[in-house]
Amino acid sequence: MAATMSNVDEIRNRVILGEFGIKNVHTTDYPGNYPGYDDTWTLQKFQKTFRIDVVQMDETLMEFDMVGIDAAIANAFRRILLAEVPTMAVEKVFIYNNTSIIQDEILAHRLGLIPIKADPRLFEYRNAGDEEGTEIDTIQLQLKIKCTRNPRATKESADPHELYHNHMVYSKEMKWVPIGNQADVFADAKIGPVHGDILLAQLRPGQELDIVMHCVKGIGQDHAKFSPVATASYRLLPEITLLETVEGEKAERLKRCFSPGVIELENHGGKVVAKVVNSRLDTCSREVLRHDDLKHAVKLARVRDHFIFSVESTGILPPDVLVTEAIKVLMTKCRRFLNELDSTEME
Repeated sequence: MAATMSNVDEIRNRVILGEFGIKNVHTTDYPGNYPGYDDTWTLQKFQKTFRIDVVQMDETLMEFDMVGIDAAIANAFRRILLAEVPTMAVEKVFIYNNTSIIQDEILAHRLGLIPIKADPRLFEYRNAGDEEGTEIDTIQLQLKIKCTRNPRATKESADPHELYHNHMVYSKEMKWVPIGNQADVFADAKIGPVHGDILLAQLRPGQELDIVMHCVKGIGQDHAKFSPVATASYRLLPEITLLETVEGEKAERLKRCFSPGVIELENHGGKVVAKVVNSRLDTCSREVLRHDDLKHAVKLARVRDHFIFSVESTGILPPDVLVTEAIKVLMTKCRRFLNELDSTEME
């Protein structure tokens, strides 16, 4: 039986959330799949439908809508943000003295995971086998601290903050040691840990740390410490449609089935009526489908080509810069692929 035009539009453009499953999850918008639909990809059509809308942005978090692309491209973009945008991180740890109770390997691992405030675009990748490093590919940090007793502490005191000096070792103790001409080149950069309040170790009188660290450029694909984002995720735009008028006590229950701000109650001629205000806020829990008298009054769907991205930076680079860098990486991949196609001899 041939599908009607409205059904085809729904299959192509909406993911339907049902009580016992999710429909239309597969991609069907390719040429020749439906009579009467020209799904041939063209640059003009893409330029007309594709857009990016920035919804919210601050120093560490950015939320934006990416509309008019396939899920495969959106997911490639997400994975590039996680694993292929480079950053600087501690790679080699030279421990000259560690008399704390934390083992050398554990301490080195903790140091490696601390985000380093340094623009990776100003550095080169270190060559394989290069042990020393140079000013163009290495940042050197030093951690040198010793715990001592506080001679002014009272005998009755039991608080370590009063009894000892330097008993809590924080990331702010990691000091940048310029190599070569770095002091002049990065004079205004303030290279060091992004956050100074990350606890590294606890010491007691007589215990000390004397460590030198080398930070190098890398990508999250090699190790998670190089990942520039705390999280990068996307979700499809929810679409909630009321199929009938819901009023009174049913409207109250309907409102409670969704996230706050999705459904609001309005007064129409003395009757309380439910209205969809902002479906974007919904988490698509499908709670409404538990209610037999409500589940047929609502249609739950998601817009197939409308992706809500959330990018949270670790603080090394602003999220808008990370998004720009991810786009550059994706463009480089596309160019490499096209070059390979051109250079491969057709058999």
